Amino acid sequence: MENITRGGQFIVKETLAENIFTPEDFSEEQKMMRDSVKEFVDRELWPNKIRFEQKDYAFTEETMRKAGELGFLGVAVPEEFGGLGMGFVSTMLTCDYISGASGSFSTAFGAHTGIGTMPITLYGNEEQKKKYVPKLASGEWFGAYCLTEPGAGSDANSGKTKAELTADGKHYKINGQKMWISNAGFCNVMIVFARIEDDKNITGFIVDYDPANANGITLGEEEHKLGIRASSTRQVFFNDTLVPVENMLAGRGEGFKIAMNALNVGRIKLAAACLDSQRRIITEAVKYANERIQFKTPIANFGAIRKKIADMATSAYAGESAGYRAAGDIEKRVNARLADGNSHQEAELKGVEEFAIECSILKVAVSEDAQTCADEGIQIFGGMGFSEETPMESAWRDARITRIYEGTNEINRMLSVGMLIKKAMKGHVDLLGPAMAVGEELMGIPDFSTPDYDELFAEEKAIINKLKKAFLMVAGSAVQKYGTELESNQQLLSAASDILIEIYMAESTILRTEKLAKAKGKDAVKEQIAMAQLYLYNAVEIIAQKGKEGIISFAEGDEQRMMLMGLRRFTKYDNYPNVIELREIIASKVIAENQYCF
Repeated sequence: MENITRGGQFIVKETLAENIFTPEDFSEEQKMMRDSVKEFVDRELWPNKIRFEQKDYAFTEETMRKAGELGFLGVAVPEEFGGLGMGFVSTMLTCDYISGASGSFSTAFGAHTGIGTMPITLYGNEEQKKKYVPKLASGEWFGAYCLTEPGAGSDANSGKTKAELTADGKHYKINGQKMWISNAGFCNVMIVFARIEDDKNITGFIVDYDPANANGITLGEEEHKLGIRASSTRQVFFNDTLVPVENMLAGRGEGFKIAMNALNVGRIKLAAACLDSQRRIITEAVKYANERIQFKTPIANFGAIRKKIADMATSAYAGESAGYRAAGDIEKRVNARLADGNSHQEAELKGVEEFAIECSILKVAVSEDAQTCADEGIQIFGGMGFSEETPMESAWRDARITRIYEGTNEINRMLSVGMLIKKAMKGHVDLLGPAMAVGEELMGIPDFSTPDYDELFAEEKAIINKLKKAFLMVAGSAVQKYGTELESNQQLLSAASDILIEIYMAESTILRTEKLAKAKGKDAVKEQIAMAQLYLYNAVEIIAQKGKEGIISFAEGDEQRMMLMGLRRFTKYDNYPNVIELREIIASKVIAENQYCF
């Protein structure tokens, strides 16, 4: 396991292209799974978008059952409990391709397979898993996850719902209120978090729900939401709900840990769920741009439209690159732990937990790119984009929730840097050594020679290394200045986080493309090379801005001048790319193919 990169290490360690997983590495089994999921979406979801928009909750439930019959609900479930027992990458790609048509279905699917089933799979004892997981994996039963309360959103551990042991010691009596509960309207099983007495942390329970025998459970009306309209979202009220003691999940006070680890998995899967929607938006936008004639020519011929298409494609490609890189790393970690004799539960939990930083990065980056993509899709469609007749407006509305659930993007920004600093303090990632080396470099005389950049991506990789130095300079100086108080300086943390995010996304895109070029030759992948270069150019611009914002907010005088000079040095190209030419290469390909084609 020693050779496997640890979570967060990408910021101080060079990653080789051959060591990352990319979508081009899908096995035959994974390709078959991808194709069958795409076929399901094209047959069951895409033609029925209007039904989802009309809040047809029964149709969402019906379609979920069909997904269960095809095995899609049990991809991550071990075979002994009725699932397919496929690896982490396969669960990623299922989440990815099943989410392309409707945010309503995608939310129902994610809530059921992720936070509805997974806590039992990963924290349940044998009896609990035997009783619940096979029925959840097949779609006979559906799951919901009751964590959020009116007064406990991001601060999940502050919930007021109580669990009290009955006098005979056989049941816990649950009282309280939960809100924003996905799948509440058709679920059979709820994962409910409640506090026992005055415990510091909440506890998880598996609660059966049968409307005919409600056991003190009542549901609020369906919520009227901006998007994900056919995702059943209700409040759930518990009034002396009796839950057998054997239905406690893990141990007393373990609920917060369950909730946090479920969120780690939820975050990377949410990033996956934002990928195919981008591909489909791009495809629909390009088709329209090729068909729409203005000034006697298709609007796809106009530079302003071509810029949008190139930028949209680049973001989607970067999201794929980073998402599957992280999924591959998690799967390697899980397999290494299994080989070391860990149980399936332990291996999965620790594998995902190890890459919690990357999960937060992906959640932020891909959800924001999905929103931008949908927004630009509306713009390409013009007035028609604003109409419900085209799929753009629903895609835009559905995308909006992705920046809120599974932890808001603001919180995930804080977490990505906060977790990295904690890892450094535990000695899991050496930040101090590289940060000190950067400090010494700033004091030394800069090297003014121009290196030899003949090899593909030689300059781009050199820039990535410099960007890592920029992060270490800003974050290292901030930690030195504020110490443990840094957590309360959220604007500074957010700026540092944006630098970290852009580095991971840009590096992933370059490494995927380098691997592709080595396999197919540079000429065959010139569009992917253009996307990797374009993404990096944009990342450098963001990092220069966010780095400056950070430096001038905490450094003064000579220190500030030296760090700003360092930032300019670390964000400087020797040979700037021709950005318009790059966009033209990308757009020409996408427009000629009349779809997202990478």
